[in-house]
Amino acid sequence: MSSASAAPAAPAAPANPRSRVITASLVGTTIEFYDFYVYATAAVLVFPILFFPSDNEMASLLSSFAVFGAAMVARPIGAVIFGHFGDRFGRKATLVASLLTMGIATILIGCLPTFNDIGAWAALLLLILRLFQGFALGGEWSGAALVATENAPKGKRAWYGTFPQLGAPIGFIIANTVFLLIYFALPHPDGAGLRSEEFLAWGWRVPFLFSAVMVIVGLWVRLKLVESSTFSRAEKSGSLSKFPLGTVFRRHWWQMILGTFIMLATYVLFYLMTSFTLSYGTKATHEGAEAAAAAGGPAYDAATYVPGLGFGYTDFVIMQIIGVVFFGIFTLLSGPVADAIGRRKLLMWVTGAIVVFGLLFNVFLLPQADPKFSGALVQAFLILGFLLMGSTFGPMGALLPELFPTNVRYTGSAVSYNVSSILGAALAPIVAVALWAAADGSPWLVGVYLSVMGLLTFLALWLSKETKDVEYEENIGTVQRTKR
Repeated sequence: MSSASAAPAAPAAPANPRSRVITASLVGTTIEFYDFYVYATAAVLVFPILFFPSDNEMASLLSSFAVFGAAMVARPIGAVIFGHFGDRFGRKATLVASLLTMGIATILIGCLPTFNDIGAWAALLLLILRLFQGFALGGEWSGAALVATENAPKGKRAWYGTFPQLGAPIGFIIANTVFLLIYFALPHPDGAGLRSEEFLAWGWRVPFLFSAVMVIVGLWVRLKLVESSTFSRAEKSGSLSKFPLGTVFRRHWWQMILGTFIMLATYVLFYLMTSFTLSYGTKATHEGAEAAAAAGGPAYDAATYVPGLGFGYTDFVIMQIIGVVFFGIFTLLSGPVADAIGRRKLLMWVTGAIVVFGLLFNVFLLPQADPKFSGALVQAFLILGFLLMGSTFGPMGALLPELFPTNVRYTGSAVSYNVSSILGAALAPIVAVALWAAADGSPWLVGVYLSVMGLLTFLALWLSKETKDVEYEENIGTVQRTKR
């Protein structure tokens, strides 16, 4: 029989089935954010005591947050290196490498000796491993976002882009649940605890070591991926750039600047709702600190003491977890809305709401005469803040990659995302603690700081164009060839 009479071939199956795309993009970012949240929690509860001991509690906390923020400086470096290889040779191997780097660094933090064991070397080793964590996360997010969006069906790119974003709330819930399980399993003192001798001796290490199990699962999923048809088409057409970073700076510098500032308010809100609120929420009030000093606790000086809300650790973390549930729900809901009305329009509305939210910190976060009323206000604050967080974070998985063509998409989106991490996430905890102290324990200046960052993001969105209708298949990019 001639080939002309042969039955037509069946349509080729997608290179990466939908379930594999969703799982690979979600699992990896869940692990990465789990590792970051574990560090963020330890930065409040453990590291000021074990790695940065000082007579000044606020100085120890600031030192701990400084190392926490140092990782953000390493993230753009990771973005450049992982982005280079991801744009030159493909997304799969880069994603596997970033996951391994993060996992190994996190496990080693769980094995570190403390200040009492080796002195200041402990803080130095912690800093080095924290830099490796930041380096790894610099390449993780963009790769996961590209796996999701480059394999998305037409008209559903923002919806698919929410799945790597969903790793943030899931990672938060897992990390804090592990800490809570340790809290209940070990003997602990009353009050804002989790600082028993057992916990400080070895309990804090368990969440870091548990990362090994999650990394194995993530590697198993990611090793099954194949490259997207979008990247393969760019490779076959000869459009891949030999130096993606140079191409981004030469041809797409404006998009990179816009992407950086579009992410700014998201980052600041993200770390205020997690790290700062945990510090502020669990710090004793003036009355609590005075009572603790009278009972033989740390010395109390009303003139220099910076008060918080005085919640117990478990109570506040459970309140945060309730808020993070809304983070996850609105991350998912934001995708279909962004596909329907556009990323820019949705984000301008949400960013405007973030600006207003920042001006309401004192409404929600000042201690009230009735502890139950105070708790209700704080819970409402956490739900509203995390609801806004999901609404602004979800569409970023599509918007930032859409700013760039295929041949530099990894590098461009990664650099924008991670340079913003320096301006937002690296500075946010430190600035927030300093403003908290400057306002004598009131959070109103911290809220103003968020509002100002929101205004900068709103301006960037106003200057940008809608990316909903960008065609990945056509936006491959070209390489400028040198004339002879």
